[in-house]
Amino acid sequence: MKVITKEFITNVLSKDNAACASIQAGETVVFETYDCFTNQFLPEEATFENVVRKPGNPATGPLYIEGAMPGDMLKIEILDIELGPVGIVMLGPNSGSERSEFPKKVLKRVPVKDGKAYYDGKVEIPVEPMIGVIGVAPAGDGVSTITPMDHGGNMDCTQIKKGAVLYLPVFAEGGLLSMGDFHAIMGDGEVEDCGLEIEGRATVRVDVVRNEYCVPYPMIETEDRLITIASAEDVEGAWRAATRQMYDFMREKIGMEVSDAGMLLTMTGNLIICQTVNPMKTVRMELPRYITQSYGFYSISGS
Repeated sequence: MKVITKEFITNVLSKDNAACASIQAGETVVFETYDCFTNQFLPEEATFENVVRKPGNPATGPLYIEGAMPGDMLKIEILDIELGPVGIVMLGPNSGSERSEFPKKVLKRVPVKDGKAYYDGKVEIPVEPMIGVIGVAPAGDGVSTITPMDHGGNMDCTQIKKGAVLYLPVFAEGGLLSMGDFHAIMGDGEVEDCGLEIEGRATVRVDVVRNEYCVPYPMIETEDRLITIASAEDVEGAWRAATRQMYDFMREKIGMEVSDAGMLLTMTGNLIICQTVNPMKTVRMELPRYITQSYGFYSISGS
């Protein structure tokens, strides 16, 4: 199994990035990642005064997938996410809901062991590992790994976790997949700038989908939900886009009548804010899969 080490990092997702490795469609690969601070705050002596934060979130990659072409989708099965032993959580004046409360940057190092994060010697938090940054090369100019758009990127969606299947549209030959910015735990909305940022290893199986269900935006399948993800300059724009994407998918790809799609979505669809701190805000729309299966739709990949 191919391992892409964290020495291969980028801060911009771009079709001009040279691939660090290539695989055949359907192969399994491991991505090793830094935390979003490039592990600079792991040493006890590291402070905001003596560390220079590098631009963007370090994303490992890009990976070239043989046969992936614009108009296809990558099917990324997240088989496992392993975490490092220490996570970093921080507050500061530059972003977050209550940034005015924190005129100076503050951070804590939080030990992670045996499936729990041990906060301040007082609270044991069960970890829920997820991938914050995962994306392909966009169609146009390169995009910072801080920013989420239709190519993926810094979506900070808690459902991009072990057991989920993420679909990303392909805009450039080979897809050029990169990932990083893992979190041991993060609340939906990421209201105060970051989750528990941590290094790690993700084991994923990457395939190429070429069928009538391909769409030009990210989607997720979990065991019980179908999810559309959208990013926009503000939360309202993002939730409207995520809702429209799901509505259109139900009508155009699953074949529901307009009224059925609307009624089922308003009864059973859930809008959830993924993150509010990045340059583009991200929202997801979740629909129970028993709804789509009742109409004979089982998977975006057709399997």
